[in-house]
Amino acid sequence: MMLEWFAPALWPIVWVAASTAGMYLAVLGLARWSGVRSFAQMSTFDIAVTIAIGSLLATTVAAKNPPLLQGLAAVATLYTIQLIVSRLRVRWDRVERTVDNAPILLMGSGGELKHANMRVARITEDDLRCHLRKANVVDPAQVQAVVMEGTGTIHVLHHHGAALPWASWILHNVRDYSATPPAS
Repeated sequence: MMLEWFAPALWPIVWVAASTAGMYLAVLGLARWSGVRSFAQMSTFDIAVTIAIGSLLATTVAAKNPPLLQGLAAVATLYTIQLIVSRLRVRWDRVERTVDNAPILLMGSGGELKHANMRVARITEDDLRCHLRKANVVDPAQVQAVVMEGTGTIHVLHHHGAALPWASWILHNVRDYSATPPAS
């Protein structure tokens, strides 16, 4: 009984190895078919699909249910849905707004904290300081903007001499709940 715990029969191990190889080849082939975006995690939807694919891969490889063919069908379906949604996002803004989270401005020019936006994003000042240190910011007054992307990634835009106009292309669609845009 105890020996079975450490050394199960040989055939289950062979089937796990075969399932692993099959799922690996399927994910590799489907990722090549759907393009580099399949692992880019550029939107919330992309992240959800990546997690679902990982979960399906692990379940199919390590458990008897679902069988390999069902796991392959599920992964192929997820890749197909991701490809369709990514193409619809490009074609229609409404699909993009439905599927994606818009970025949020956490800090404005000169180090101005956007407390209302930080509450919406559930980011504390300590979280923000951590990201500023990670971005090698010594003086928050030298920050043009800190933006939390729809994927949860935080980006720090450094000061480069000239002020960043509020209507700048780089800040297009960035939400600011705390104030109206300053006059340029």
